[in-house]
Amino acid sequence: MKITSAKFVGGVTGTSELLESPIPQVAFIGRSNVGKSSVINALTGVKDLARTSSFPGRTQQLNIFLINHNLHLIDLPGYGYAKMSHEAREKLQKLIFWYLFESPYVQKKVVLIIDALVGPTEDDLETIKSLEEHEKDIVIVANKVDKLKKSAYDEQIKELQRLIGKHKLLPCSAEKKIGIDDLSNEILK
Repeated sequence: MKITSAKFVGGVTGTSELLESPIPQVAFIGRSNVGKSSVINALTGVKDLARTSSFPGRTQQLNIFLINHNLHLIDLPGYGYAKMSHEAREKLQKLIFWYLFESPYVQKKVVLIIDALVGPTEDDLETIKSLEEHEKDIVIVANKVDKLKKSAYDEQIKELQRLIGKHKLLPCSAEKKIGIDDLSNEILK
């Protein structure tokens, strides 16, 4: 399946009519600066749909994109390191927790993006555990696989799969468009 249309419909920081739509939601989450926005742009084929930045913590709300007129893609703020105050970081963490675990909104899938080179961090593993406890349908995207040495690729992917357990792992590179079709098929099915 292909994404044929994508548009930004709004950013929210709490309950919103946009989130109350009957259109299914797929949430994208991951550490600050892991490439969530770049993956979204590669996935949709729209270069600046999701704003990217070299500074961690650029996304500070739930950004909602309408995909193919029948799916909402929700870009969540990054967790972990970000160039902002402790209070601001905590506010974003509460927003993420609220949306995923306390709000009435249901996610069709949660796409957790990790760095293929770094592997899942402690924060990533805690996020996976929380998502599992709340019985979310999780897909793990290992972004930046183009940065792996060819000789280490297979071993690194095996190790990533071991660390994340039973969840589907999609090797990906937003920059080189590797694995983007597989991700598109996964969220559109």
